[in-house]
Amino acid sequence: MQIITRNVFMLMALLISLNTFAQQNIAPIGLKSLLSQVNANAPALITDSAAIGIRQAQAAETRSNWLPNLKLNYQADIGTNNNVAGPYFGFGIIPSDSRGVRTQSNTTAVSANVGVAALDWEVYNFGAYGAQNKVANSDIRVQQSQFANSKYQLQAYTIGNYLLLMRLQNFLDIQSRNIQRNVEIMRSVQSLAKSGVRAGVDTSIAEAELSKARLNYIELANQLKQVQLQLSAVSGLPYQSIVPDTAAETALIDQPATLQPIEQDTVNHPIINYYRSVYQNSLQRENLVKKSYNPKIMLEGAVWGRGSSVDANDHFNSLSTGWGFDRNNYLVGVGISYNLFDLRRKQLKLRTQKAQTSYNARKLQEQKQMLAVNANQADVELETARQRLQEIPHQLRAANDGYRQKLSLYKNGLTDIIELNAALNILYRAETDYAQAKYSYSSALFQKAVTDNQVNAVLNLLK
Repeated sequence: MQIITRNVFMLMALLISLNTFAQQNIAPIGLKSLLSQVNANAPALITDSAAIGIRQAQAAETRSNWLPNLKLNYQADIGTNNNVAGPYFGFGIIPSDSRGVRTQSNTTAVSANVGVAALDWEVYNFGAYGAQNKVANSDIRVQQSQFANSKYQLQAYTIGNYLLLMRLQNFLDIQSRNIQRNVEIMRSVQSLAKSGVRAGVDTSIAEAELSKARLNYIELANQLKQVQLQLSAVSGLPYQSIVPDTAAETALIDQPATLQPIEQDTVNHPIINYYRSVYQNSLQRENLVKKSYNPKIMLEGAVWGRGSSVDANDHFNSLSTGWGFDRNNYLVGVGISYNLFDLRRKQLKLRTQKAQTSYNARKLQEQKQMLAVNANQADVELETARQRLQEIPHQLRAANDGYRQKLSLYKNGLTDIIELNAALNILYRAETDYAQAKYSYSSALFQKAVTDNQVNAVLNLLK
């Protein structure tokens, strides 16, 4: 039974070693390269980029609102010309008679045709066209700033997951060393048990600790793959190729003095720019409401020709004489149109738009305040992480010395397996604390850089 258990453990150790070897053989991808892949392939950014094209097309459509209406009409008809006097409102499709009223009813068929070219042009509307174009251009800027904000949020998401990937990779390395130490302990226990120096129960305890360490390794490997899959979804890279460059942590920790001058950039911050563009868009819409209800100056024009089988003496000739134009006319005019009740409509709509503008102004101020708070929190967290990094090496050095001493004592029969495992756990915890401290520092540093819109300043520190 012990032989089978030993073989199983050896097989698991071999698999873990192969997995670690495979990870090491894959060239790590730097954070800069990963962010470049995300910017080029992220589905959300591709969608937002297409949305900008929609806004640009809508703006081009709005710019054509000034174009006049020029309609060409022609019709040939056969019917009666038997009219009576009296007013009526048009209901849409009502046959037209252009002849005077006769003393007697006459239902003789008449042929006629008419061709009309009519111009209808809103020449001037006191700035409404300009206000429409400004709103359309403002819509484009809102969409562009939303794209930049999405890119900013995705950048923060990618950095956070990349740092988490480095943390898990460090934990995997620590767990691999922990497995090797447990294997070393188990070999010593087996050797001492065979010689009768140690009780057989020590072997069982050592095997249990080794199994626990391997199970922890499997769980950490699963967590690492989950993060790799998340980064693969936004970068388009195979998840197996997303191996973090753990040397980046060391590069950041070794240059603390260079990182001090980071200052918050609120002028070009993507979040502020987005909410500022929304606020400006709301102001432009206020102006559009004011302009939309202004008077409209219209230019009207028409040219038409007409023919009929009824002549000037009211003779009903053959239907064939009704084709072709007998009379040609034109009409040109300038008019102005204004609805007095638009004054009330304008007030109501403007009140609604002003409320929207006020809301957007408050959202802009809220985001500025939130960024200021986040920046202060990032400063505090960064300073705490720096202090933690200064203290952790003492813990790690003491834990490593303690473990080596306990292992030597155990091999010489001067301590028991319980105390040795306690020393091993203290060393393991010190190593994980150190890895967590490095992660906390890098995470706090990038959180400050993201909040202050200075990510490039930190990325430039990495090779």
